[in-house]
Amino acid sequence: MATQSSSPFAPILKYSDILIAVAIITIVVMMIIPLPAFLLDVLLTVNITAALVVVMVAIYLVEPLEFSVFPSLLLVTTLFRLALNVSSTRLILLDGYAGEVITAFGNFVVGGNPFVGFIVFVILVIIQFIVITRGAERVAEVAARFTLDAMPGKQMSIDADLNAGLISDAEARQRRKNIQREADFYGAMDGASKFVKGDAIAAIVIIIINIVGGFVVGMVQRNMDAGQALQTYTLLTVGEGLVAQIPALLISTATGIVVTRAASDSNLGHDIVNQLLTNPRVFYIVAGVLAFLGMVPGLPGIPFFTLSIIAAALAYALKRTEQTAAISEISRQEEKEAEEVRKPENVVALLQVDPMELEIGYSLIPLVDASQGGDLLDRIVMIRRQCAIELGLVVPTIRIRDNIQLRPNAYLVKLRGVEVAKGELMLDHYLAMNSGNVSDEMVGIETVEPAFGLPALWISENDRERAELSGYTVVDPVSVLVTHVTEVIKSHAAEIIGRQEAQTLIDSVKSANPAVVEELIPNLLSLGDIQKVLSNLLRERISIRNMVTILETLADYAPVTKDTELLSEYVRHALSRQISRQYVYNDVLPCLSVDPQLENKINAAVQRTEHGSYVALDPQTMQAIITALTNELPKLTGLGYQPVVLTSPPTRLHFRKITERVAPTLVVLSYAELDPKIEVQALGMVKI
Repeated sequence: MATQSSSPFAPILKYSDILIAVAIITIVVMMIIPLPAFLLDVLLTVNITAALVVVMVAIYLVEPLEFSVFPSLLLVTTLFRLALNVSSTRLILLDGYAGEVITAFGNFVVGGNPFVGFIVFVILVIIQFIVITRGAERVAEVAARFTLDAMPGKQMSIDADLNAGLISDAEARQRRKNIQREADFYGAMDGASKFVKGDAIAAIVIIIINIVGGFVVGMVQRNMDAGQALQTYTLLTVGEGLVAQIPALLISTATGIVVTRAASDSNLGHDIVNQLLTNPRVFYIVAGVLAFLGMVPGLPGIPFFTLSIIAAALAYALKRTEQTAAISEISRQEEKEAEEVRKPENVVALLQVDPMELEIGYSLIPLVDASQGGDLLDRIVMIRRQCAIELGLVVPTIRIRDNIQLRPNAYLVKLRGVEVAKGELMLDHYLAMNSGNVSDEMVGIETVEPAFGLPALWISENDRERAELSGYTVVDPVSVLVTHVTEVIKSHAAEIIGRQEAQTLIDSVKSANPAVVEELIPNLLSLGDIQKVLSNLLRERISIRNMVTILETLADYAPVTKDTELLSEYVRHALSRQISRQYVYNDVLPCLSVDPQLENKINAAVQRTEHGSYVALDPQTMQAIITALTNELPKLTGLGYQPVVLTSPPTRLHFRKITERVAPTLVVLSYAELDPKIEVQALGMVKI
């Protein structure tokens, strides 16, 4: 209300409903009550003005719904125009005069020639009826149908956005209201376009009636001869028809503009200019075609050459504008980048550390370049798949970079920005490793296999077949790198898995087994506690792929203890079949046992704190345990078995802590982690 009171049209807006009602009644009354000629002139001028206003409003529309009153306005303007037709017809037939406006159109516009005026009128009616009106009617019909068909999908889209929290209830209601208004608008336009069609038909009928009726009235009532009657009444009728058809043509044009208006952010004029004057090549081609037509014999050269020059000039101007815009865009981009660099907040981006990186020297770039046959990227994908299957760990994306500071053939593996492994490759050679059964010694460049530290040789491709026949294990450089990266991932899996990675694994379990997750988190354990348990398992290369069993075990024992080390031991017991089967040979587990007296001594030295437990043994005893273990391990490795030590459940964790620094790959199992079907073969005992 405050807005209306401050507007100069406030009184009109206040009584607008009364004014519109009076206007419509007046239009109907005009068809019955005769109007004086001067008033008819005023109303005909008002009709033309109203048509111009409607066209201008349609041109400056951005969305059709901005002119939602147009269907009703179309009915009112059509009714007003028909009322003027009735009034002007009455004056023409009664007085032979219908005001200055009609007379001027009948004489000046068509040069006083009734036949020419009639032809012009017929052409205008054909344009309006066949071209504009019929096209607008069809567009309105199709738009109404498509809008109604699209309503369910739009409603579902609004509901989805509302459920996702992207929009509020008020926004959802407003969008639903707009959809309903759009459907109502195009439905109304489909019907209102019939008014324009009917108006065109009525105009043809009216002019025929006026000519015939005027001819009869002139000869019978006014004693005119046939030529004079035809001249007088035909000119008046044609003038009246032109006065009525020009506003009708404008209204029809406005109807076509409104119903064909597509979604846009600006008005019609801006869109036309912006979309036509975008490609200078178009105008260069047009200029060439016009110049060619100007040179064709018989065609007027001046108009074609003139327009050709104008088109070429326009194309040149567009090209210059395009180049200037491109330069300006580059300048703006450079300025924007400079501003970003100068911003203090830009330093934050430098703090981001990639989970894993592989830096390579420039000589190793062909390994990554697919055009040179490099398949390292595909191999990296396979590494991530392999780790997911073997460890149950989703390895983060490994970023590969070239580093000119490295030696040409060197590579570097980083974990969270810190170097954890490195090595060198020779792309034109193969790595040959002695398998222990070599019949013929090879000559090559001595090196060390980077993944396991085994002695090896770099041999040429020509010696590859001979080396394989001699018993060497021959590997290509890419496989060496891939094996090293895989081993790095397995060795540092406990560091790779963080809270976010743990959350990803838990979410995948929750989708299929929500009950166990909801019971465990956050009532019994936090995400950090679960991540520590998973890290403990991966540290000893225990696969966490069976997440359901891991979480169920944690849910069983979390009410008893919150010690993540003890919880890890309980999980290992639950995964006994999976763990023990990794080290079994034909249902036999070759291993070393631990002296029971040593186990008792270790258990007695365990100190428990709120942050975990540790073994408080004196350095001499610790060294004696390590020495005894070192002396016993060859009994397994000499037979080709993986080193495995078997202890009692209370001792396993603490024995592992004692030995992990000197033998990080040593497998320490407890009796609780053995499958009952497995036969234990103790090949030695660790004792002091």
